[in-house]
Amino acid sequence: MIKTIEWTDEGVVMVDQRLLPTEEVYPVFKSYTEVAQAIKDMVIRGAPAIGVAAAMGIALGVRDSTAKDLAELEREFEVICQTIAQTRPTAVNLFWAVDRMKGVFQESKGQNASIAEIKQCLIEEARMIHREDVEANERMGIYGAELIPDGATVLTHCNAGALATAGYGTALGVIRAAVQMGKTVHVFADETRPFLQGARLTAWEMMKENIPVTLITDNMAGHFMKSGKIACVVVGADRIAANGDVANKIGTYMVAVLAKENNIPFYVAAPISTLDLSIPSGDEIPIEDRSISEVTHIKGQQIAPDKIQVANPAFDVTPNRYVTAIITERGIARPPYQESLRALVESDARRPNVADLRTQNI
Repeated sequence: MIKTIEWTDEGVVMVDQRLLPTEEVYPVFKSYTEVAQAIKDMVIRGAPAIGVAAAMGIALGVRDSTAKDLAELEREFEVICQTIAQTRPTAVNLFWAVDRMKGVFQESKGQNASIAEIKQCLIEEARMIHREDVEANERMGIYGAELIPDGATVLTHCNAGALATAGYGTALGVIRAAVQMGKTVHVFADETRPFLQGARLTAWEMMKENIPVTLITDNMAGHFMKSGKIACVVVGADRIAANGDVANKIGTYMVAVLAKENNIPFYVAAPISTLDLSIPSGDEIPIEDRSISEVTHIKGQQIAPDKIQVANPAFDVTPNRYVTAIITERGIARPPYQESLRALVESDARRPNVADLRTQNI
């Protein structure tokens, strides 16, 4: 399995996704500020992976603190959390991870833990978040694989694979699980302009695992849907509102509309940590604007006129009416999402493990 991110004594190791697919490089980020910059610069991207990186960045910052007493450590901790939280605004997993690390800090403090014990608790929590993400993706894959017909051609947009998570993947995890069940699956990957996550990352992941994949430009999706070549669409998500509106990489909304027009199921695969039940609809999801150079340049090569006016929103919101089902590690939610998503969040915290699900053939 691709190691997207890993905790080491030296620092947080991440595969630099900006260099893929031509270079596979694993730099070490040795401070929380370096981890924060890596998140901002998209060395690591994908909502679940960002959440893991945020937790590890916080743990790294606290581990390396020279605070002499608890009050000083708490002040430093707040600065570390704030720095991490300001990196990217749309992916809710980032804020979920920050809040979870804050909870561990306060719990440890309430138990009169020493500074050394607090540091160790935060390190262990970050590592646990990493492990839990992989396990959640595997469970999600098993649930979602049942929705993929044998012999299907599946369209996906952006990259929601191992590279977007701690490992295995959300949307691509569903595809991986279907293949592991013995199904024949062919993937159509949108290139996903302007950052080309589909062309650079999804295509690379699928080829690395010998899963048949065809790369298409974003404006070809409608043609292949109308031609009857696409059985279903599976994408990931960066934030899902209480009503089932889904924020995902820019261009997802167009794919969803095309799928609806052509009577093709449109599935979203995302962990429970991507749900944001605090907001009623996608209208409240903040949309990140990124550098104009991502549109005007590719790999440093200018492709647009100088001084051209550019808009570059990184995400769009797909209204729930276009979403056939939302696949999570706790099961599959279907409309009405206001009820089904809350039921999953509030369901028994004890989940069946992957071996149990496979035994039950769920």
